[in-house]
Amino acid sequence: MFTLSDEHQQIRELARDFARNEIMPGATARDQSHQFPADLVAQLGEMGFMGMFIPEEYGGAGMDIFSYILALEEVCYADAGVGVIMSCQNSLVSWPILAFGTHAQKLKYLPPLASAEKMGCYALTEPEAGSDAGAQKTKITRDGDDYVLDGTKMWITNGPQADTIVTYASSDPSKRHKAVSAFILESNYEGYSVGKVEEKMGIKCSHTSALNFDGVHVPSENLLHTEDQGFTVAMATLDGGRIGIAAQGVGIAQRALDLAVDYAKQRETFGKPIARHQAIQWKIADMATRIEQARLLTWKAAHLKDQGASKEASHYCSMAKLAATETANFCAYEAIQIFGGYGFSKEYEVERLYRDARITTLYEGTSEIQRIVIAKGVLG
Repeated sequence: MFTLSDEHQQIRELARDFARNEIMPGATARDQSHQFPADLVAQLGEMGFMGMFIPEEYGGAGMDIFSYILALEEVCYADAGVGVIMSCQNSLVSWPILAFGTHAQKLKYLPPLASAEKMGCYALTEPEAGSDAGAQKTKITRDGDDYVLDGTKMWITNGPQADTIVTYASSDPSKRHKAVSAFILESNYEGYSVGKVEEKMGIKCSHTSALNFDGVHVPSENLLHTEDQGFTVAMATLDGGRIGIAAQGVGIAQRALDLAVDYAKQRETFGKPIARHQAIQWKIADMATRIEQARLLTWKAAHLKDQGASKEASHYCSMAKLAATETANFCAYEAIQIFGGYGFSKEYEVERLYRDARITTLYEGTSEIQRIVIAKGVLG
């Protein structure tokens, strides 16, 4: 597990070359312009990175989740905004369709998602249903063979660009998670609209919006899994999503460390490079150690997910997400400390890393939620 196979190493190197040569040079400009990286997403689709673990029969690359994690870390090292677009497409949209969809649903929706011909989003969060995901207020009614959805979703990554929406609604909100069902929507359905696009602190090239469902008719064949089992779909999907955000955290943290090391070797105070001051050395040591811990936890979670060990995998997905995202924030903070006043300037990349890192402990389950999940796994 600690030595990459030749295939995994090749995937990692391919992703690294593309990320550092094609994604990284424009990261600062995208942060300033908030422009969605459509050209990069299309290239990621051509390379197979937007449908990495989708089987070849459904148009994907047919790789394992571990390969996906290796590639995603490299993309997030270059630009965490581009990385979360890739993560959402793979983990949150394609995976539940692959895991719970019918053969017809897979044939229809997975190939264009894998190629990035179409974009997807995962619409779970509502104004009153964030960490408490069972408190869905989006309502299901029936009209003949159709389901009719009414409600509002918020904080939806890829929302403005999405053609395919995996979403959730309740037939009886008083029953909480026991009445939630999952659906596949298309953005051309009447009554569907994109709401407010958020102005965010970081990951600015990744767009986040509200989604409005105003009497949206959804054909019965677009029910994902079975009625009233949507919460099962949501929680299983979030396990994989958390591995993706863990990889994002590791990528951000590694970039922060590399920048801090380079700067510490060049910047001099009191007649010597600051890298020779023990205060700086301890920061570097703590950053490097925490990154290795986070990376290995993320690798283990991906390995368990590939092995199908669902209960154990869920436990480690939360551990990986907690460790890696807290590490991203820690390393971004320490990098700014090492840069001193320069780190507070937008002229230096560590300022963007600090902003990008902050969201990682919030979305796809806050650090507090991860601790609850981990504790339940330990206590039984």
